[in-house]
Amino acid sequence: MSHRPFPGRRSVLRGSLVASAALALPGAVGAAPAFALSGRPEAGWGVQTGDVTAHSGLVWVRSDRPARMIVETSATESFRNAHRWYGPLLGAGTDFTGTTRLHGLPAGEQIHYRVLLADPDDPRRTGEPVTGTFRTAPAGRRDGVRFLWSGDLAGQGWGINPDFGGFTIYNAMAALDPDFFLCSGDNIYADGPISATAALPDGSVWRNVTTEEKSKVAETLAEFRGNFRYNLLDENLRRFNAQVPSIIQWDDHEVRNNWYPGEVIASTDTRYTEKSVDVLAARARRAFGEYFPVSTLPTGAREGRVYRVLRQGPLLDVFVLDMRTYRNANSAGDQTADPQGILGREQLEWLKRELSRSRAVWKVIASDMPLGLVVPDTTEGKANIEAVAQGDPGAPLGRELQIAELLRHIKHRRITGTMWLTADVHHTSAQHYQPSRAAFTDFEPFWEFVSGPLNAGAFPASTLDNTFGPERVFVKAPTASNVSPAGGYQFFGEVDIDGDSGELTVRLREQDGTVLFTQTLQPGRVGQ
Repeated sequence: MSHRPFPGRRSVLRGSLVASAALALPGAVGAAPAFALSGRPEAGWGVQTGDVTAHSGLVWVRSDRPARMIVETSATESFRNAHRWYGPLLGAGTDFTGTTRLHGLPAGEQIHYRVLLADPDDPRRTGEPVTGTFRTAPAGRRDGVRFLWSGDLAGQGWGINPDFGGFTIYNAMAALDPDFFLCSGDNIYADGPISATAALPDGSVWRNVTTEEKSKVAETLAEFRGNFRYNLLDENLRRFNAQVPSIIQWDDHEVRNNWYPGEVIASTDTRYTEKSVDVLAARARRAFGEYFPVSTLPTGAREGRVYRVLRQGPLLDVFVLDMRTYRNANSAGDQTADPQGILGREQLEWLKRELSRSRAVWKVIASDMPLGLVVPDTTEGKANIEAVAQGDPGAPLGRELQIAELLRHIKHRRITGTMWLTADVHHTSAQHYQPSRAAFTDFEPFWEFVSGPLNAGAFPASTLDNTFGPERVFVKAPTASNVSPAGGYQFFGEVDIDGDSGELTVRLREQDGTVLFTQTLQPGRVGQ
């Protein structure tokens, strides 16, 4: 397959952890990494880039004190003829985080960058620069596109384990040198405290790095912020962030398991003193916007949105959905009319409009929840449905009605090259959806691929709902629930689009990068 040669990036990252060396994983359980304030601002939490396109991108950093963010970019590691970008003043209002937007970048090129933090009172006093690199999206087809996706990090009490090497899956992903990483949600488990130890089935002990903010469910803004910082204690993740840009979406565990707008937490759940999920979600979204570079959610802003489209050159558009903010209440899902559904009317119309406008060969729909897999919600003691499929194999009901409307639109507008990627269910699988097998038939065949978790409990395969005719072509999942990362079943997926032929190849991989399943799709072809 034709794919542009990738220059080695690891050499430029030697300096990326200089300022964060004090955050190396500790040898003793219960001790969160700490560092003493020096005389200059420090960026001990590493750097990230996000929402990179052909000519733009966002650079993120967190300081240990008030500082002016400065970014320098260059075509070479030497930073000769560097361009300087002056970013925001980082302060307590955004938990000392900030992003700087880069624009006017050359398409299809390796960009080297370094972040400087300057003392607001003396701009000459700057901390040690922290370096990173990324590639802009290509302007033409010949270069091809390669990216990874997964989700579900530090869930079910399985946190950063020094004995296990921390989040080692990020090293396997970095070795593939992707153009970007699509994280399909559950970036944190705000409702999942991390304790110092957990018993494993073989009698051994899983040890976690712990912090104060991860000792209870997140309720305050400070606690939500602490959940995002917890993951950045892992040096594998920080190193990956400095090498690979991300496209980030959210799901339920950024707030609370299976949440929906307007939900009130039952009085019997004594973990929470704040019972309004809307209040929790507002705090979570603010922290989410502070700790990830998301182009439609400015740092510290109370407005903005998670759903967006990222154009990655003529071969690929990525449509990032938000299946949380606009959904209706979880229910049995048997309504014969459901205009709000799981996306809300405004987001659905946006998606239909943007899909119709897209001229990309492939249109990846990044869905934080699966379509044909039944995901129950028993948090309120009822037999409710959490995702789209509700287990009735007949005509669309409940949230399925909105998906049916979207699939019908894709068919009748003759939109080709759509494919769904998701995570959420903590196993990996490939489903092919076919009208001849379905109760609802007014759509063209399509694929849905599932990956994850990154570092969380693994769970058995979900039941399929036949409304849209899914056939599970591949699955790898445990037979027991909440299998720890030590027991395996940690997954990520790879998408590789060939620049010459336009062929798209999906590979489902496990923790060490081993390929479990491969599927190649042809551009512009329906019924595959």
